[in-house]
Amino acid sequence: MSRTRTALLSALALVAGASGTAFAVAGDAAVAAVPCTVDYKVQNQWDTGFTANVTVTNNSTAKSSWAVKWAYAGNQKVTSGWNAKVSQSGSTVTAANESYNGSLATGGSVSFGFQGTYSGTNAIPAAFTLDGVTCNVDGGGPTDPTDPTDPTDPGGGTRVDNPYSGAKVYVNPEWSAKAAAEPGGSRISNQPTGVWLDRIAAINGVNGGMGLRAHLDEALKQKGSGQLVVQLVIYNLPGRDCAALASNGELGPTEIDKYKTQYIDPIKTILADAKYASLRIVTTIEIDSLPNLVTNTGSRPTATPQCDVMKANGNYQKGVGYALNKLGDVPNVYNYIDAGHHGWIGWDDNFAASATVMKEAATSEGATVNDVHGFITNTANYSALKENNFSINDNAGGKSVRESKWVDWNRYTDELSFAQAFRNQLVTTGFNSGIGMLIDTSRNGWGGTARPTGPGATTDVDTYVNGGRYDRRIHIGNWCNQSGAGLGERPKAGPAAGIDAYVWMKPPGESDGSSSAIPNDEGKGFDRMCDPTYTGNPRNGNNMSGALPNAPVSGHWFSAQFQELMKNAYPAL
Repeated sequence: MSRTRTALLSALALVAGASGTAFAVAGDAAVAAVPCTVDYKVQNQWDTGFTANVTVTNNSTAKSSWAVKWAYAGNQKVTSGWNAKVSQSGSTVTAANESYNGSLATGGSVSFGFQGTYSGTNAIPAAFTLDGVTCNVDGGGPTDPTDPTDPTDPGGGTRVDNPYSGAKVYVNPEWSAKAAAEPGGSRISNQPTGVWLDRIAAINGVNGGMGLRAHLDEALKQKGSGQLVVQLVIYNLPGRDCAALASNGELGPTEIDKYKTQYIDPIKTILADAKYASLRIVTTIEIDSLPNLVTNTGSRPTATPQCDVMKANGNYQKGVGYALNKLGDVPNVYNYIDAGHHGWIGWDDNFAASATVMKEAATSEGATVNDVHGFITNTANYSALKENNFSINDNAGGKSVRESKWVDWNRYTDELSFAQAFRNQLVTTGFNSGIGMLIDTSRNGWGGTARPTGPGATTDVDTYVNGGRYDRRIHIGNWCNQSGAGLGERPKAGPAAGIDAYVWMKPPGESDGSSSAIPNDEGKGFDRMCDPTYTGNPRNGNNMSGALPNAPVSGHWFSAQFQELMKNAYPAL
């Protein structure tokens, strides 16, 4: 989606002063002097509606206000807009500036978006004007054919609004076999999980295991005549996970070129193979790294020297932007950026700042917000989906729930409310209004005998919250192989407003990190947060880690954890 097809009108109007209007034919040298260009992209399209983004560039005299107009050939109707006052009379649409974006310098651009309805076809308008002067058109988007000037852009394909809607989801046979081999594991071994490409070698397969092409070939078999989603985790940034040793990767902080040429480029080549064009490929882009630039840098007590290095060199934003740009060129790829979880960026000083960092990444290295289909929260984490026994607006013992030790002034108590609110923040920050959210529910069920059946006593706010919360972690900052955790909601499409799907992106039973130091050739260090004897650090309020004992290196099969997840599943198995 980051590339466009140039479609010059056969005649382009040029401003010629009071004496009249001159015209230039496409190919004429005067084309360079066109007064304005318009880039109209359909971002998302479904049976009865669509969202679109329009960027207008002014090549004439600077303006203090502006209005763009076009007419539809079909029955399209605009229902709402943003970053412009969008109105419609008959087939004619007018988009006028808001008070904050009326200034449009010579050579300057402004973007706005809208949502509309249609039936039948949804053709791109043929002509646009800026303040009454006809512009040429750089038209594009997911419905465009291949750009004939770009042999690397496969073109074709129309992205649907929600890739999970009406589709099966790929079951990884390697994970499925491990799950089925566990006592009772056959109850969930047919569930879809993410395929983690967590190092360069994983592209071709590690230790005789399936590589990316093998997974995609198997997906074609599972697809049959219907639609099928394949979930990939793109996870190998330079200096990866600067605040968590257990998930450190193979690439050093400065190895951005290696990330591009030896990791992202080969993945893009495989995904762009026409053989796989019928699959819906969901990519989860680089979990855990971007929020670290907000929460674990500078003078914060949670800061680490490694995160300061990554903030200074910008390679997190560059890597994410490059991945979005390259993978976004493949018409059947749906990019979702990792957005942490409510227990990480739900606080006032993290919330908007994290969205800003994600926008920086999404507009780096040739990427645009059009390369982002949505975001995913709670990846490989344990935050409860919905806390029903208390809300952020409750009071107990004369204090707000926000004052409890567990909530600790966070704005959110669970992952669903956070994901919906963060989606709104992302749109406000400049992402398209059609973005959808995914929530990883693979390990956030918190069922079993410890699950509260009602609110805690109202004698004081801590008793009230602790007595009623489903999430039984010692501290919300604990993340490694948590004791008492259970499988959460089974994968499901469109479960709530703004949520594209509940997913099991982290395969249940795969370790978060080793309980003690284990030498390995995967670049994964020993993180004390995975040690059940560890007494904590500022990121978890100096509490015990809550981790299970005897865990293997991250990503390796952990039978004891798998059994615990099944035992504490909610809904129960």
